[in-house]
Amino acid sequence: MTTRLTVIIPCKDELPNIEACINSVVALADELIVADSGSTDGTLELVKARGDCRILEREYVNSANFKNWVIPQATHDWILLVDADERVTPELAAEIQRLKESGELEQTPHDAFSIARRVFLLNHLVRFSGWQHDRVRRLFRKTCRCETRRVHAELDVSLTQMGILTSSFEHHTFRSLKHFNAKLERYAYWSAEDLYAQGKRSGWLNLTLRPFFRFVKHYVFQYGVLDGRIGLLISTLMAFSVYLKYAALWELECQSATVSEASAEPRSVQKAN
Repeated sequence: MTTRLTVIIPCKDELPNIEACINSVVALADELIVADSGSTDGTLELVKARGDCRILEREYVNSANFKNWVIPQATHDWILLVDADERVTPELAAEIQRLKESGELEQTPHDAFSIARRVFLLNHLVRFSGWQHDRVRRLFRKTCRCETRRVHAELDVSLTQMGILTSSFEHHTFRSLKHFNAKLERYAYWSAEDLYAQGKRSGWLNLTLRPFFRFVKHYVFQYGVLDGRIGLLISTLMAFSVYLKYAALWELECQSATVSEASAEPRSVQKAN
């Protein structure tokens, strides 16, 4: 018995990517949902003109919140979630199709499957720099949900319930340095909010040593040096993102202290004549 599959593509302003992404999954999907969070660049107009996608729209809060909203709206019990800047390779499509047709998805003890990603930055394949180990949990049962975090929220599935696929996505991330920097800045502030909510605070070591060691990690221990200029770029920007995260955390601490001091100030009382 063939397992039916819903493919979900979350997106916002992905006109350069959306059609290639859809084309890579359309033959695999029994239902194809494009979940948009306020595109203004013509993305929705292109998707509507195709006529082969179900379109859902909602305001974006963060990745986990948005995905947890759209997952229950899938028609089928198994879901493949694909970001708009990703492509399902022919090898990955064939592997998932085999799982569908063989009935293995119905019989598997796993709730989700981990899939590797081959990352392209500025049209260069990143072979090292720590990104060579990139894996995401994207093929899963409809009952699964993402962790309630603002940044890097993975599917909340234990490793014992996780299967592994042998094929990979292509991930065409960061179309330009401006795009790269904007995303790193956004993620840094969200990460700071997560840390602050957990009761963590910034400090001198966080603002100095952590960025330094992040650079060394990517460039030396994860062989970023072998990626040439792309490896140097990734290592430097990832180090800066760590610095920015803890600087933003310090900013939150200062804002909280200011509010506390203001609320603690005694109010003047005017005496009646």
